[in-house]
Amino acid sequence: MNETENEILKVLTQLDDAVKTMATASQKPNLLPLFARIEQLAEQLPPETDPELRHFLVRKSYEKAKAKLEGNVSARGSCGH
Repeated sequence: MNETENEILKVLTQLDDAVKTMATASQKPNLLPLFARIEQLAEQLPPETDPELRHFLVRKSYEKAKAKLEGNVSARGSCGH
């Protein structure tokens, strides 16, 4: 995994953690900066990046992208990706 992919995984984990707190949080977390950062990092990925990971990021399938980066091979969706 390259540095950009590591950073994407870090931000996806932060997003996942923030979403999990939403049901009980008295003040809802602002997710927009996390979404913006993920998009910014996705644009920096080198051309040889796994096409499936790119697909997940373009489609904003962040759970699948996170699973893919964590090495989970069952990260496929209903569209076959």
